[in-house]
Amino acid sequence: MNFDTFNFHPSIMAGVRALGYTIPTPIQLQAIPPIMQGRDIIGLAQTGTGKTAAFVLPILERLRQNRRGGVRALVIAPTRELAEQTCEVISQLGSKTGSRSVAIYGGVGMEQQNRGLRNGAEIVVACPGRLLDHLWKGTINLDRLEVLVIDEADRMFDMGFLPAIRNILECILHKHQTLLFSATMPTGIRRLVREILHDPVTVQIDRTLPAKTVSHTLYPIQQHLKTNLLKEILNKTKMDSVLVFTRTKHRAERVAQQLVRAGYRVASLQGNLSQNQRQAALNGFRNGSIKILVATDIAARGIDVLSISHVINYDMPESTDDYIHRIGRTGRVEKSGEALTFVTKVDAGKIRALEQLLNAPLERQTLQGFDYNKAAPETEPRLWQRPQRPMVRRPAFAKQTAAR
Repeated sequence: MNFDTFNFHPSIMAGVRALGYTIPTPIQLQAIPPIMQGRDIIGLAQTGTGKTAAFVLPILERLRQNRRGGVRALVIAPTRELAEQTCEVISQLGSKTGSRSVAIYGGVGMEQQNRGLRNGAEIVVACPGRLLDHLWKGTINLDRLEVLVIDEADRMFDMGFLPAIRNILECILHKHQTLLFSATMPTGIRRLVREILHDPVTVQIDRTLPAKTVSHTLYPIQQHLKTNLLKEILNKTKMDSVLVFTRTKHRAERVAQQLVRAGYRVASLQGNLSQNQRQAALNGFRNGSIKILVATDIAARGIDVLSISHVINYDMPESTDDYIHRIGRTGRVEKSGEALTFVTKVDAGKIRALEQLLNAPLERQTLQGFDYNKAAPETEPRLWQRPQRPMVRRPAFAKQTAAR
C-alpha cells in the first residue's frame, strides 16, 4: 500500500514525493482515513512513528477544499523545538498547496509571530503559554477553527501544561474536530479525553523498539566519575556526531562547559537558554559545526538529525519509553548507531525493566586504563558537620557585669 490509497490532491502528493515518502507507517495507515472522515482521534504512538504526517496531510486536504481564511487548524505542542519541527513538516508537505503556517512559542518577541498571523496563516503550531498570550492580547482569533491537534499530550501533562490547555479550550466555543496524540495515557489525559473528544476513534500502535542497527552497552560507574569517563570515551572512540542526555538542565549546562574546557566543539540544549541560543545550538549540530550536543529529554523533543552516530546516556533515563525515545535518534535510515549508557547502583531496577523490554541482557563494559577507584572530591562540610569551637565558660562576675 502506498500514499495514492488516500486520494490526496496532486498538490499534496507533490509534497509527499518531495519528502521521499512511499509507504505509509502504521499510524498513518490507521489514522488518516478516520481523520479525513472528520472523526475525533486518540492516537497512541511513540515519537518517530510518523504521526506528524498522519495529521498534517488530512489537514492540508481539508484546507485545500474550501479557502475560508483565518486560523482553521491549531496544533498545540509541548516544546519550541517540536513546534518548529511540526511547522517545517507542514511547510514541506504543503509547499504546493498555498497553505500558510506559523510557529508560536515563548522566548522570542511576538512581532514576527503577529506578522505571520496577519499574513494569513491558516495553520498555527503553538506552545500553550505563548498561545494564551496571543489569545489574551487578541492577536489570534479561533472563531474559524476547524481542527485542533493536541500533540504529545503526556509530555504536556508532565510539564504542567494541562491547566493552560483547559484555558485554551475555553476559547474555542464552537464545534470542531479534535485529534489527540500521546505515547501513554496517564489519568489526567484520560480525564481530558472524556471531556473534550466526541465519540473518538482510538488508534494504537505497538511500542516501537530501537532499530536493529543500534548496539546497546552499559558502563557501570560511580556518579562522580561520569564526566571523566565521558571524556575518555570521546577521546578513544571514533564518533561523527554525539548526542549526550542528562537528567537535569543544570547538569546539561555543567557537562557541556566541562567538555568545552577540554577542547571539544560542544553546545547544550536545555530550558535555561533563550530561543535564539537553542536554535543556534540545533543549527550548529545539524550542519556539523558542533559535534557534541548535551541535552535534557524535554529540550531534545524535536531533534531530527540523521547523522547522529552515538547516543550517550550520561544519566539513565527515567523510563523505558524515554530510553526508546533517546535511542531513536541514532541508527536511522538503516545506518548503524551506538547507544552507551552510564549506570550506577541505584539504576538496577531500570536496567532490569529495559532488558525485559528488549528481551535480551545488555552488555556491560569497562574502559581499559580508566581509574574506576578514584575517590570523590572532598566537599566543604555542611554547617552541622563542621567542628564546633570549644565552649569557654565565662566567670560569674562577668555575667553580672554584662547584666548591668
